Amino acid sequence: MPVRDPFDAFAAALPPQGALIGLDLGTRGIGIAVSDRLRSVATPLKTLKRGKFAVDADALLDIARTRAAAAFLLGLPRNMDGSEGPRAQSTRAFARNLAARTDLPIGFWDERLSTVAAERALLEADTSRRRRAEVIDHVAAAYILQGALDRLRHLRERPPSS
Repeated sequence: MPVRDPFDAFAAALPPQGALIGLDLGTRGIGIAVSDRLRSVATPLKTLKRGKFAVDADALLDIARTRAAAAFLLGLPRNMDGSEGPRAQSTRAFARNLAARTDLPIGFWDERLSTVAAERALLEADTSRRRRAEVIDHVAAAYILQGALDRLRHLRERPPSS
C-alpha cells in the first residue's frame, strides 16, 4: 500500500473503524501508541528499542496484527518553519520501507512540539526524571496520534460541500 500524504488522502484511505498505530521515530527508540477501534482516544503503549529495520518492522506488524489495526500514522518531524530536514526524510524512508511489507495505509502527522508537550504533561504529573526517560517516546506518540484522531473526527463531522 502506498504511503498517503497529505493527511486528507490518508484519512480517505481508512476503513470506517479500526485501531490506528501511532509512531514517534527516534534514533534510539520508536514510541508506539494505539487508538481504540472507534478512534476516539490515543493510549501510549510502549517504546521499542531500535535495531535493524526488519526486526523493528516485524515487531510493529505484530502489534498491528494483535491490535487489529487499520493503519499506521508516523509523526513527521518538520522544522519550526514547516520545512523538512534530514529527520523528516529518514521518517519518509522508514514509511516507504514499511509500506513494502504491509497493505495497511501509512500516513504522517506533523509532530512539531509533541515531545515538548509530552515532557510538560509528565512534569505536571510529577513523574521522576528516570521514569520520564522511560516513557517520553510513547507518550509523545500518543500526542501525535491524538492530534490526528481529533483531525479525523473533524473531517467526519464536516458537512459535505455543495
